[in-house]
Amino acid sequence: MKTVIFIPARYASSRYPGKPLVGLKGATGHEKSLIQRAWEAARQVQGADAVYVLTDDVRIRDAARAFGAEVLMTSDRARNGTERCAEGVAQLPEPPEVVVNLQGDAPLTPPWFVEALIAAMQDDKVEMATPVLKCDHDTLSNFVSDRHAGRVGGTTAVLRRDGTAIYFSKEVLPYVGNLETPPEVWHHVGVYAYRPAALAAYMAWEEGPVERAEGLEQLRFLENGASVTCVPVEARGRVFWELNNPVDVARIEGVLKKEGIA
Repeated sequence: MKTVIFIPARYASSRYPGKPLVGLKGATGHEKSLIQRAWEAARQVQGADAVYVLTDDVRIRDAARAFGAEVLMTSDRARNGTERCAEGVAQLPEPPEVVVNLQGDAPLTPPWFVEALIAAMQDDKVEMATPVLKCDHDTLSNFVSDRHAGRVGGTTAVLRRDGTAIYFSKEVLPYVGNLETPPEVWHHVGVYAYRPAALAAYMAWEEGPVERAEGLEQLRFLENGASVTCVPVEARGRVFWELNNPVDVARIEGVLKKEGIA
């Protein structure tokens, strides 16, 4: 199975402009940009044949090439990472069997999360898949404190019994009334695997009202009746968190130091 990992990155983030070039200090105190750390995480994945950074910004392009990444330039019309991935596929000599979208704000993504997605895509009936992680107490506390403070943090997923998605939200779903006895909450990990046909279908659909309201690209699949397979993954002691807000820099640097990641 030929698998390509794309890392979409844009400079003009509405919540955190310039985010891909934000420096993050590792365990040794050495600082690397967010996009470099995401690229290094992608390079650890077994079963991927190539890794590309996708961007429409020359600053990100130049920074990525400087640390050795292959870069594909995409248009400024791409509204999200999935659309950017579709543009990236069109630039390859031949379409891969599986496209992985490892978002550039998730440098703590463990390789086994992505490897689980690649394994799930071996089922021909799966057109698109994404990992979910059962929230531990600390992660759930971060979710709740972010929402109480008016910050948009991570994303939660609500699943059917068969493991397909009912909904994704930047709210904490289901409702958490008590952190001492919380319900089961699934943290959506911002990684996707698609078949090229699923990306082509996505590009043919208009942005829907729910996608627009939540700002979550994967909701376009659900709004158009497509199935999204959620793949449960295990943290194995690793804390997973994306860089969504400036406050997340310290959180991620803390994990890098704890894990001994340089």
